[in-house]
Amino acid sequence: MSCVFLSIALRVAETMVRINQTTTVTEFLFTGFPQFEDGSLLFFIPLFVIYIFIVIGNLTVFFAVMMDTRLHNPMYNFISIFSFLEIWYTTATIPKMLSNLISRQRTISMIGCLLQMYFFHSLGNSEGILLTTMAIDRYIAICNPLRYPTIMTARLCAQLSAGSCIFGFLVLLPEIAWISTLPFCGPNQIYQIFCDFEPVLRLACTDTSMILIEDVIHAVAIIFSVLIIALSYIRIITVILRIPSVEGRQKAFSTCAAHLGVFLMFYGSVSLMYLRFSATFPPILDTAIALMFAVLAPFFNPIIYSFRNKDMKIAIKKLFCPQKTVNLSSDQR
Repeated sequence: MSCVFLSIALRVAETMVRINQTTTVTEFLFTGFPQFEDGSLLFFIPLFVIYIFIVIGNLTVFFAVMMDTRLHNPMYNFISIFSFLEIWYTTATIPKMLSNLISRQRTISMIGCLLQMYFFHSLGNSEGILLTTMAIDRYIAICNPLRYPTIMTARLCAQLSAGSCIFGFLVLLPEIAWISTLPFCGPNQIYQIFCDFEPVLRLACTDTSMILIEDVIHAVAIIFSVLIIALSYIRIITVILRIPSVEGRQKAFSTCAAHLGVFLMFYGSVSLMYLRFSATFPPILDTAIALMFAVLAPFFNPIIYSFRNKDMKIAIKKLFCPQKTVNLSSDQR
């Protein structure tokens, strides 16, 4: 009996020592922009312009598809939802980056950091699932065109879009809930330009072996999505090359080129960030990779979808100049 009480007392004493030795971290300090210390304004202006372009560009694509009834089909509906997600995906991180560039403190609260991680990665997961859905949609449209209207109905399209968003947000809840229970006792410097899993987990006062498990989970999810999309496009390209007419091949390729370009940018930058495991990069390269998938990929999204697609160009012109578009249509008749 005395041994039991002694063991309990020892455990209580160890717990008290740990509590006395630790100080709860209430905020984190970003150190991902150290090389920009003297010229923060020079980086603030282009980043601000890029963010405004991302918001306006993706809103234009979204409303162009919504307002033009000719574009009310699964492919363009997926594009419009992807553009809508891109706006919030960048809003989760870029405004805080902008404030850090012109602020001396460059801090974020613990709750703010967890929320930023949750929304940024939930929106990123939703986009990844949606890109996979878009690849399957193009696969059915090109490889099985006769059955496409009966398979990809408006109801199924809405279910797939909603499912991508719901699953993207639900799948991350356990991970964020677990991170919120970890003890953070200092240091509090995040060596990145926004809150991300690995930099935050390295600050936890606990066993960091969980970082490897996190890397494996993220790697499996990324590789699985990439394989599905890659296999879909290998099959699509095989079918397209069998089309006898050059015009038919060009038309088929043009419908897939935009999606393939967005896929390569999105998953290329994500792979550089999350498929490196224990490999470490120089701080400036780490920042460049983070900017690539958090800023540059969303920046090129509206450019690719608007400039590479004739129907989208017409829809955008119709959105901004409806009267002129009507007159042109009347003259052509």
